[in-house]
Amino acid sequence: MTDAAIRGGSGKASEIKGRSLWDDARRRLFANKAAVTAMILLGLLFVMAIVGPYLSPHHFNDQNYSYTSGAPTLSAPTGEGSTTFYLFGTDANGRDIFARTWIGARVSLAIGFIATAVSLVIGVVYGATSGFIGGRVDNIMMRIVDILYSIPHMFVFIILLVVFGRSGGILNLFMLFAVIGALEWLTMGRITRGQTLSVKEKEYIEAAEAAGVGTWTMIRRHIVPNILGPVVVYMTLTVPGVILIESFLSFLGLGVQEPFTSWGRLIAEGAQEMETAPWMLLFPVLFMAVTLFCFNFIGDGLRDALDPKDR
Repeated sequence: MTDAAIRGGSGKASEIKGRSLWDDARRRLFANKAAVTAMILLGLLFVMAIVGPYLSPHHFNDQNYSYTSGAPTLSAPTGEGSTTFYLFGTDANGRDIFARTWIGARVSLAIGFIATAVSLVIGVVYGATSGFIGGRVDNIMMRIVDILYSIPHMFVFIILLVVFGRSGGILNLFMLFAVIGALEWLTMGRITRGQTLSVKEKEYIEAAEAAGVGTWTMIRRHIVPNILGPVVVYMTLTVPGVILIESFLSFLGLGVQEPFTSWGRLIAEGAQEMETAPWMLLFPVLFMAVTLFCFNFIGDGLRDALDPKDR
């Protein structure tokens, strides 16, 4: 066979390009209709969390005493002889629920992502270190995790927030980020350790050890990048869990404090007026439920896409 025949009419050698694990996972993920729909809905929720408060003519903390606990309307009195609109109605203090719902989305999503990021960093570093070093160090580190698991986390959340997090404002939000993130890393650490124990037996790890690569360089450059699949999946399932924890704490009055609000705080306020003003409860519950469903569908899609047995 001649070179021309091999090269083809274009004169360029034909190439067969392989497809990496991440390319294959991306293709499988975007073929999952439920996960794609969830990503689109979640993207819309993110956009509304950013621009939603600006679409209302009212600041989220402005009060209209002429229209308290008012139903959704396009012609509400303002007390100044004019009318205005409230797409989601008003609360017991005459504040616009539309603006407050999207401000609450900002806060809840921020807490969900930032607290998850904190737990991700702590869990991955701790679990990868424990699994890679092994031996007595691994046993000690895992016993510490077991001890922390035995402590009721909700009780710890409440104690820490009562002692340190009742100042209100930005400081209270940072306390929520730190407290929830610092106590939600345990499962992440165990998952990371299990994956590390599997990966460190691979040939490329042995080759790197033979080449004299140090322990921390090995963890950073060879262990962590190769265990990100299960970690990313678990992270998508951690975010809704963190949002639920924040919502429960805010429902008890221990979470987000005025002048800020969150979906949990809005649900707590709406539950008190559920019989007379159900719209106060309906909208935050609806958007929070959609968000939680989206994260769970995305997590399921990522799990299926990254599962090597389904390739």
